[in-house]
Amino acid sequence: MKQRSQPLILASSSPFRRELLGKLGLAFDHHGPDIDESARPGETPTELVLRLARAKAAALAGNHPDALIIGSDQVAVIDDEMLGKPGDRDTAVAQLRRASGRTVTFLTGLCLLNAETGRHQSACERFTVHFRRLRDTQIERYIELEQPLNCAGSFKSEGLGIVLFKSLEGRDPNALVGLPLILLTDFLAAEGVTLP
Repeated sequence: MKQRSQPLILASSSPFRRELLGKLGLAFDHHGPDIDESARPGETPTELVLRLARAKAAALAGNHPDALIIGSDQVAVIDDEMLGKPGDRDTAVAQLRRASGRTVTFLTGLCLLNAETGRHQSACERFTVHFRRLRDTQIERYIELEQPLNCAGSFKSEGLGIVLFKSLEGRDPNALVGLPLILLTDFLAAEGVTLP
C-alpha cells in the first residue's frame, strides 16, 4: 500500500468540519482561510460554493506548498435564493420561518488541492431537507438552545436541528454538516491516500 507523505490540511475554522474529518482517522491540521465569501453578481449557488471551496484551499497553499488542502463551502437554497449563515438572531428567525413546511436544498462545494502539483479535484454535493411546519415558539426556543448563527440555513443537523425536519434526501448525510466525506474519500484515494 502506498502511504501518504504529504501533510493534510483542512482550510476551515469550523469545529463541525474538523469533527467530520476526524472520522476518517487521518492526521490533519486546520487553518481558517481569510477570503471574501461574497457572491458575485449573476453567480449561481453551485458556482459560488465551488469557487469558494477552491479559494479556501488555494488561500493556504502559499504557506503549505507540499500539502493536500481541503476546502469546503456551503449554502442553503430555497426558491432559487441563497440562505447563508444568519449571523444574528433576527435573520435566523426569518430563515427558519421561511423554511417552515418547505424544502431546502443544501449545496456543499468540496475541493481537494494538491499544493505540490497544483492539481485540484472539486465537485458540489447536494442534500435536500424537508422541514416540518414550525411554530414561532419552536423557532425561538431552538435558536435560544442551539445558537445556530454561524450555520447555513440557521440549524445544526448534528444537534437539535434534527427535530425541525420531516425527512432528508441525499447520498451523504455528512454533506449537510458541511463536509461530504464520501466524495472526499474518493478525492483522497485519487491522490494515493490510504484510508484505514
